[in-house]
Amino acid sequence: MTLSLPVLLFIFAAAAAAIWIAGVQLSKQTDVLSTRLHLGAALGGLILLAIATNLPEIAIVASAALSGNVGVAVGNILGGIAIQTVVLVALDAFGISGRRPLTYQAASLVLVLEGVLVVAVLAVVIAGSQLPASLIWWRLTPAPVLITVLWVVGLLLLQRAGTHLPWHESGEAPDNQGPPKGHSQQKTEQDASSKGISTAKSATVFGVSALVTLAAGVVLERSGDAIAGHIGLSGVLFGATVLAAATSLPELSTGLTSVRQGDYQLAVSDIFGGNAFLPVLFLLATLLSGKAVLPHAQNTDIYLTALGVLLTVVYVVGLVFRPQRRRARMGVDSTVVLVLYALGVAGLFAVAGS
Repeated sequence: MTLSLPVLLFIFAAAAAAIWIAGVQLSKQTDVLSTRLHLGAALGGLILLAIATNLPEIAIVASAALSGNVGVAVGNILGGIAIQTVVLVALDAFGISGRRPLTYQAASLVLVLEGVLVVAVLAVVIAGSQLPASLIWWRLTPAPVLITVLWVVGLLLLQRAGTHLPWHESGEAPDNQGPPKGHSQQKTEQDASSKGISTAKSATVFGVSALVTLAAGVVLERSGDAIAGHIGLSGVLFGATVLAAATSLPELSTGLTSVRQGDYQLAVSDIFGGNAFLPVLFLLATLLSGKAVLPHAQNTDIYLTALGVLLTVVYVVGLVFRPQRRRARMGVDSTVVLVLYALGVAGLFAVAGS
């Protein structure tokens, strides 16, 4: 039975709300578990955080790959990178108080390196899209494997950079946030302890939230694909815009919490870290579909990859030059990113129509 458009829209909105609520709990319990299990900024903690904050994307990519709808999977991954970068605009505009914009207060060389990792991973995505589709062995293709290796090596280097850089003050900019990066995670754990939340209960809430997020992600993908068919929008465009925006809701919620607690570096790091992780899902899509996913990338996918690189570079430049004034509640880098994204989405429809 085919559902009507209003029913599909209601289901899509309900799934997005479930992802928002469950995503908030995932973030909180990740902070609690990372602190109590002494993961902190260790490799295991970084991987746990990357997976937890991207469970909606994991569910959508898995569902789309299993159903053979590879276009939605690719569009959601690459569109998600661009729109999650735009989340930093919202954090700058609605989360920051005072005269200094987000990148001024968050500036550090470690964040610059995280932005470079995002650009490096996306460069491999573009290169991998040019390889022949026949280059597959044991359900593996070169580009997704290289992306995964690059991501893990990047995390190891970032972990080392977070504790020691051969620079003055370990790469910290003068007059940036006072407390060290991640201090809000300690506060979250202290709040949980004051409420008597045990580690077992935290792990249970994490598990339930993960299941809710995964289920809601599948519902989003299925209902979104049906909505796209109703309104005549291609699955690629829908996945790169509306679907990607819905799956970015947890990043928006947790980012606002971080910046309001004065943990600006953590907010930016979560966005860059998530964006570096998303292309790793091409490995999952390839394994589940049995197809070389990247060589089937369309012009719109490569376009979105370039847009993600451009937006990331703007914020990396902002972290280096540290704009000091806010206009319309945003730093100049956030204003540039917002304008570029609006122009980029308009261009996306032109590319899709050509």
